[in-house]
Amino acid sequence: MQRRAILVGGPLFLALICLSSQQVLRIGGIFETRERELVSMEELAFKFAVNHINRNRTLMPNSTLTYDIQRINQLDSFEASRRVCDQLALGVVAVFGPSHSSSVSAVQSICNALEVPHIQTRWKHPSVDNRDTFYINLYPEYSAVARAILDIVVFFKWKKLTVIYEDSTSLMRMQELIKAPAKLNLKIKIRQLTPGNSDARPLLKELKRDKEFFVLFDCSYSMASELLKQLSSMGMMTEYYHYFFTTLDLFALDLEPYRYSGVNMTGFRLLNMDRPWVASTLEKWSSERRQGPKQDSGLLDGVMTTEAALMYDAVFMVAVASQRASQMTVSSLQCHRHKPWRFGPRFMNLFKEAQWDGLTGRIVLNKEDGLRRDFDLDIISLKEDGPSRNTVDGLGILNKRWIKIAVWNSAAGINLTEQSRNKIQNVTDSLANRTLIVTTILENPYVMHRKSEQELVGNERFEGYCLDLLKELSNILGFTYEVKLVSDGKYGAQNDKGEWNGMVRELIDHVADLAVAPLTITYVREKSIDFSKPFMTLGISILYRKPNGTNPGVFSFLNPLSPDIWMYVLLACTGVSCVLFVIARFTPYEWYNPHQCNPSSTLKENNFTLLNSFWFGVGALMRQGSELMPKALSTRIVGGIWWFFTLIIISSYTANLAAFLTVERMDAPIDSADDLAKQTRIEYGAVRDGSTMTFFKKSKISTYEKMWAFMSGRKNTALVKNNREGITRVLTTDYAMLMESTSIEYISQRNCNLTQIGGLIDSKGYGVGTPIGSPYRDKVTIAILQLQEEGKLHMMKEKWWRGNGCPEEDNKEANALGVENIGGIFIVLAAGLVLSVFVAIGEFIYKARRNSDIEEAFCFFYGVQSRQLQRRDSASSSGTSLSTDLESGRLLGDDIE
Repeated sequence: MQRRAILVGGPLFLALICLSSQQVLRIGGIFETRERELVSMEELAFKFAVNHINRNRTLMPNSTLTYDIQRINQLDSFEASRRVCDQLALGVVAVFGPSHSSSVSAVQSICNALEVPHIQTRWKHPSVDNRDTFYINLYPEYSAVARAILDIVVFFKWKKLTVIYEDSTSLMRMQELIKAPAKLNLKIKIRQLTPGNSDARPLLKELKRDKEFFVLFDCSYSMASELLKQLSSMGMMTEYYHYFFTTLDLFALDLEPYRYSGVNMTGFRLLNMDRPWVASTLEKWSSERRQGPKQDSGLLDGVMTTEAALMYDAVFMVAVASQRASQMTVSSLQCHRHKPWRFGPRFMNLFKEAQWDGLTGRIVLNKEDGLRRDFDLDIISLKEDGPSRNTVDGLGILNKRWIKIAVWNSAAGINLTEQSRNKIQNVTDSLANRTLIVTTILENPYVMHRKSEQELVGNERFEGYCLDLLKELSNILGFTYEVKLVSDGKYGAQNDKGEWNGMVRELIDHVADLAVAPLTITYVREKSIDFSKPFMTLGISILYRKPNGTNPGVFSFLNPLSPDIWMYVLLACTGVSCVLFVIARFTPYEWYNPHQCNPSSTLKENNFTLLNSFWFGVGALMRQGSELMPKALSTRIVGGIWWFFTLIIISSYTANLAAFLTVERMDAPIDSADDLAKQTRIEYGAVRDGSTMTFFKKSKISTYEKMWAFMSGRKNTALVKNNREGITRVLTTDYAMLMESTSIEYISQRNCNLTQIGGLIDSKGYGVGTPIGSPYRDKVTIAILQLQEEGKLHMMKEKWWRGNGCPEEDNKEANALGVENIGGIFIVLAAGLVLSVFVAIGEFIYKARRNSDIEEAFCFFYGVQSRQLQRRDSASSSGTSLSTDLESGRLLGDDIE
């Protein structure tokens, strides 16, 4: 027996020797007990970390970590002070907890006096005097969290936000966001939950009534769990709402009931789930917790909260710092003696210098105030895909339910993850197997009733361009749809009170998810709803009756040149003829001797008389020339310049003559919007409460303001209910319709009596409308761009716009010329012939009279000479005298002729 005792006692003795050679470090934990919570999560994590360190000797091979736990009631600062004094009397290297602010202050003052590190893992209001030299907090520093919240709002590009907070400490985390509106053009509403009352439905009802779709909740995870239940019961868990929770424990809540609601839910996560050893630690924690009693806290079974993870990391930080503290002894301290721990400042510095890759990421403390300012926050978003909660155990629940879309760093800000970039490129996410309500309006050829002998139901009742577009979007994005006509038959416009009607109203009220129709993207609509990229570009133009062709006149051959040009040509011909006459008189080289046989003759003649100069100009203008040719250099210059002038004029006239004689000219009373604005005989207008009407109503251009004044003054007659009514008025009355160019193109293809007048007044586009903040907008935009690149949008337009054409417009190339086109030429010819006859008669009469006058004069002189000769005969004059007199009479007769 004695030998057996020795054998049994030998190993025990060796174990005692080993334990005595190891240093034992004690840490103290003060934890508060709460209602419906048997043991706090922080206390469980505290014990879990100590046991983990002691089992794994790699961190503390020569030391053993032990703990002393004290439980106190909440808000009992006196009891907290007494319990911490008891722990200090036992000898501890650090004190953990409590969590409530009043108890924390009491414990902190004692730790500062005795120079023992006080470690916190919950957010605490920073001290004003900053005298807590022995204070350490692993919870992310509040100002950095405030910057993270602001960066999130900027990241999501929110312009309108409602902030709901639980207590006054939340305002410190919101300080950066509260100062942001002045810089970011952000509208913020701040509301507080009723203290001590978990029923927030009255407040949520106000949010729903005011259509506040972007809400930021700053509250605890337990309050967040209650809020989610109330939001679901009020029908506010839809894809149009985006909720952001600042609690770091959003990932730990049971969100399975809201997973397929389509709601956008985003939050922060401090735990670094990507590291394998973190996942392994959380799995061990989960397995231990599931074996214990279940607590009704709204959390998933076995999940570790952020505060528990911070407590776990804080214990490990103590172990890391103690390894660097050689020859450190722990002494018993008495609160009433105020004798500090002599190794306290040294251990405090070692703790601040320690670094550790814990469950909450890399832990680096600020050496001045002991706060954690450098950290990473995962930005996580609730997702639908992946197995449900019942088919996944452990950590897989968290990974399958949440997707990390970005990482926020206190130094670098937000960085998108690669997984998030890939998800953005996948346009089918969150739209598969969804049924969307689509509002539209009857408008040819966009949406029309399908003609069928059988009764059609559902989407089969309609056809058109927009229905084909919907079908293509559905094929790409994977959703199904139900088409409904807008109840009031209007596109959407604001009244004087700022209230909307039509399809825009249905999107604002979330009666419809999409508006697929010829809905114009405008500034005022963009402020109330969202639009995709345009699937069709267009502009406003004028629809009017096709003008009647002008009846050609008999003198239509004069039309190629304007009357002013004809007048200038005649003046030029007259001027050139006069100049040529004058220059020909001045230059000596245009004078010549008519008697070539008598070179000594002094008689000189000039061919360029005034009439001959005009004949030269007219001959050159008619491209016929004349027998007169200039001889002098000066007159040749005048003639050459005149020939060049006539060449250009005749060529231009000939070029235009064919077009004016073969093409029928349209006599349109208006050619542009300016012509409409300048007159009042032709009435004009647009569709009531449409984008065209809004354009003229909001325009600041004087012409369009004048047009709107005309339309607004005749609202009952100028504005029409829809395009069909406007087209009927254009055909039956003297009315011009202002409408989109694409609609005019479609109408004019099918009604040859209508046409587009002028060009485009503006430039805009049709887009798919969605409610503000809709998750479908970006996905629809990507799908539309895909259809555009594939050419399907163009093919759909060709399918629905191409008509039979207008037959009378197909044969305008070669019309035979009739009398009505060139009859004036025959009139000119006949007039010329008649004029020539009268001129010939005039010349004949003139010449006959002139010849008779000559004969009378000859006879007179001849009689006089005869009487003189008789007198001379009687006087016996010589023959020489008679011959001389006869010669004189002949010469006189020649002069008379």
